[in-house]
Amino acid sequence: MDQRITMVTLGVADMARARRFYCEGLGWRESAAGNESVAFIEAGGVVLGLYGRAGLAEDAGVPDDGNGFRGVALAHNVASEADVDRVLEEAVAAGATLVKPGEKVFWGGYSGYFADPDGHLWEVARNPFSPLDADGRMTLPPPKD
Repeated sequence: MDQRITMVTLGVADMARARRFYCEGLGWRESAAGNESVAFIEAGGVVLGLYGRAGLAEDAGVPDDGNGFRGVALAHNVASEADVDRVLEEAVAAGATLVKPGEKVFWGGYSGYFADPDGHLWEVARNPFSPLDADGRMTLPPPKD
């Protein structure tokens, strides 16, 4: 398997609400490739998909178990601590729930969390050990041998 992630799909309870949050609220732009039941948003080299939660569970052949912590957090890394706080404020203004305000964290960075209207957890972080390149992509050290 090639080492890459091409798409992350979020199961959502209400497509119109999800579109409003991500496209109008956060200002992200939806691709014309979607339709009324699915949305695709180019997100810095990875596609974010929005799809009805029940349909996504059915497609995967798993039960739609409801809400709660899913063991997954998406991340949006930024260049400064002030950017962390600004992005958290923007997300809340767009309809997100602030889960944890920005603060210095044990691993040496600065981060906070919000949940989108469907409860998907997002970390907003400034990581001094993995700087962002000119395109805003995280840079990592070379792979281990």
